[in-house]
Amino acid sequence: MGLVADGIGPARAREQFLRGGSVEGNVRSPILNSWQRSRSLGLSPDGCELPFLQDLDLDGRLARAAAPVMDRLQSRFEGRNMNVSLADGRGAVLQRRFGDTSLVRRLAAIQSVPGFVFAEQFGGTNGIGLALAERQLINVYGAEHFAERSQSNACSAIPIRDLLSGRIEGVLCFGYPLTDADVALNSVIRKAARAIERRLLEQSSTRERALLDAYLDARRRAPAGETTDNGQLGELSEGGLDWRDELILKEKAADLISSPQRAAVEVPLPGGRRVTLLSRPVTSPSGVEGVVIEAVFPSPQQRLAVPVEADVSPRPLAPQALAPTAPLPGHLPGAVLGRAATTVRRPGTPGAAGSTADRATSGLVLVGEPGVGKYAVAARRRLELLSEASTRIGTTLDVSRTARELAEMAVPRLADFVTIDLPEAVLRGEEPTDPRTGLYRTVVHGIREDCPFYPAGGRVDLRSSTPQLRCLASGQPVLEPDLRTATGWIAQDPGHAQDLLDHNVHSLIAVPLLARGIALGVASFYRSRDPAPFGDDDRSLAQELTTRAAICIDNARRYTREHTMVLALQRSLLPHSFPELNAVEVAYRYMPAESGVGGDWFDVIPLSSARVALVVGDVVGHGLHAAATMGRLRTAARNFAELDLGPDEVLTHLDNLVGRLDRDEGGEERSAGGTGIIGATCLYAIYDPTSQKCVMARAGHLPPALVGPDGTVTFPDLPAGPPLGLGGLPFETAEFHLPEGSQLVLYTDGLIADRHRDFDTALDQLRRAVAHPNRPPEETCEAVLQSVVPNHPADDIALLVARTHALDPHRIATWDLPADPALVSGIRAAVTHQLAAWGLDEVAFSTELLLSELVTNAIRYGTGPIQVRLLYDRTLTCEVSDTSSTAPHLRHAATTDEGGRGLFLVAQLTQAWGTRYTPNGKVIWAECALEVSAGKPETVEICFDDIPAIE
Repeated sequence: MGLVADGIGPARAREQFLRGGSVEGNVRSPILNSWQRSRSLGLSPDGCELPFLQDLDLDGRLARAAAPVMDRLQSRFEGRNMNVSLADGRGAVLQRRFGDTSLVRRLAAIQSVPGFVFAEQFGGTNGIGLALAERQLINVYGAEHFAERSQSNACSAIPIRDLLSGRIEGVLCFGYPLTDADVALNSVIRKAARAIERRLLEQSSTRERALLDAYLDARRRAPAGETTDNGQLGELSEGGLDWRDELILKEKAADLISSPQRAAVEVPLPGGRRVTLLSRPVTSPSGVEGVVIEAVFPSPQQRLAVPVEADVSPRPLAPQALAPTAPLPGHLPGAVLGRAATTVRRPGTPGAAGSTADRATSGLVLVGEPGVGKYAVAARRRLELLSEASTRIGTTLDVSRTARELAEMAVPRLADFVTIDLPEAVLRGEEPTDPRTGLYRTVVHGIREDCPFYPAGGRVDLRSSTPQLRCLASGQPVLEPDLRTATGWIAQDPGHAQDLLDHNVHSLIAVPLLARGIALGVASFYRSRDPAPFGDDDRSLAQELTTRAAICIDNARRYTREHTMVLALQRSLLPHSFPELNAVEVAYRYMPAESGVGGDWFDVIPLSSARVALVVGDVVGHGLHAAATMGRLRTAARNFAELDLGPDEVLTHLDNLVGRLDRDEGGEERSAGGTGIIGATCLYAIYDPTSQKCVMARAGHLPPALVGPDGTVTFPDLPAGPPLGLGGLPFETAEFHLPEGSQLVLYTDGLIADRHRDFDTALDQLRRAVAHPNRPPEETCEAVLQSVVPNHPADDIALLVARTHALDPHRIATWDLPADPALVSGIRAAVTHQLAAWGLDEVAFSTELLLSELVTNAIRYGTGPIQVRLLYDRTLTCEVSDTSSTAPHLRHAATTDEGGRGLFLVAQLTQAWGTRYTPNGKVIWAECALEVSAGKPETVEICFDDIPAIE
């Protein structure tokens, strides 16, 4: 029953433990912990001697409260071999009842006579002792008992608490033969313990009612003229106090009751009002000493209490005002508000003491014993701590920071030191497979820095006997009131444990961080300054505090996981590197926002004829959807760029794409109350190194910064254009001349948009940061990040810096010719001479062949004039342009066709070819790969008059 089912019986496990063998994992943790404590106390199974006490309070409040319950239990178990015992807080048995009365004669004295103490330090593992040590319902079966004499018995025991203070007043225990063990007994013993606790509470209420009666009797005996009549009571709320005022008075009254000194305190109320609270001692006829708190109002003109009919029944406060744990049944002590009022008659009214009488108005606020007031103050402070924790824990979505906020809340109001250990998986944003392994010390926080806890940042390997792993295994907090006797905690590292004990660390609560049923780690609360050990109230508070923090940590963990996934997706969709280009020298930076990943992107796209396209864009929104949309737009932009479209045409196609995405995918989101895809912004620029011209268009995006070779910085006034996805308006282009050495700085709005900074100020900062034309683009990026980026970016930042270069005019050769087939051979000869001058003889044959085909096609199907151009860059580009808009199409010619194989031949001889439309017609281009780079070429000028005619 008490062991894990792995083939080791209770007796064998106990014998193995007593021989010094390991039984971890085979014995329930409360039993194993008790065995270890018993051994550390020097107990032996055959030498557990129980002390006998004579000074028992057999007629005390616990015994009186339990008597009817014990009678009912005896009647319930009549005729059965059941021993019902009631012990006090020391473990000394006060009463015993038997289902079979003949058991009294057959049982040993320790099992039948009140007075024997069953605390764990004397009797080893047993029901009463273990219930006091573990502070919860306990079952002990047969060989789980430490003492030899108890091996044939089983027992169930549960603590009995004072519901006001949470203090354990005693233990109720059922003893029975091992063969009669039944889990249904747990329900019976719980109900019986709750009944005793309610009766204890009713006794406290009786004491408070006696104090109230004594107070009212004293008022009735007051000298004539001090009150309007004997004992008239009033509701403070009827005199102008609302619930907020009453709450303020009740809280201050609780402080006064718990204070050892009697005093008069002036309490300010909202609206500039003031009320004086008076504390008066009172003693009941039975000798109970208490305190009465009265509210006294300054004058009849501010009278707040109105006399009503007498009512002497006590009025309970809300449970949270007094109880630190659960709501309490019955009447609560110290809970009278607005019960009695003393007023005076206004001058000239019937019954007035005199025409000039001016007496104060008073009302009863609270009556109770000083201890009750102390519990009320403690409860209020606990509520204040929990209320504050709800606003101070979870201010960020960072796992480590959230854990530290939990520690900062608990120190010093709950504990003096707090350590928090989280699995590595949680720190990465994942769910832990086993929270007991791979723990890392995430937080160490306390009242001072010199306490020798394991430092933060390192891995902690804990034994299964430690309170931390026990609480993770059970999912329940583990309270170690006295660490000097906590064998499982000491066994982890005796030397380290002794260092902590030497620093007065003496009590511990280990609480699992549970969220959605998953253990995310463990928080350990230590006490050192207060000599009193942690109690059940502290454990409940630590559990409540940790539960709230665990939810925030789980939210942060899930955010970390999703943020990591989205960031990984986004980085996979962004360019990792760019090809080396002669046209521009580029550098880039990307910074995700602190609050989440957005949809910013950038790209550098090589185009035909040594040109290059520079793109930056920003998808509205954050998260996975924005990142995915960004990837689709970037891919689409590259595809549209491959078609050699102009900037305005690329933006038009992107605009149509975003519109389709919005219609196809945003409809369901809008039907659910969302807004679908709001849109995106984009800036698209094409730079041509042959002409040093840059053509740009933008769709709702910020204009770039143009840095001239002389250091001047301008922000060109580009036609704005609507954001992508809105449709309806055309996009316009603008053309600029960029001298060699200019810098083009493209960025997204996250760079300069900051609610703590003026927009113009941000532009000035950017202007100063980039106004260094001789600085490499990499250094420009770093300068911009250091001087312009906000301290806490709320949006993604994409930055692209490109320094322009011009293609050497000596590497450009151009021929203009009419649409005459006779000139084709002359072009071939001229091209061969130019290639020889450039040192490209190895590609001369293939270049002649493809140019013959391109020129012939232009003459046959196009319209003149025709231009041939060669560009010698990293590749050799051959261009043939004409004024026709008819584009050639590659097809596979049949075996019987006489033509149709020219473009197929072109595709075989080049690494890429295509068509680019211009305002005056089209350009057919083809790129040939170069194996070897030649030196600086010489230009051969050829006159068309020298081109021989075709024979």
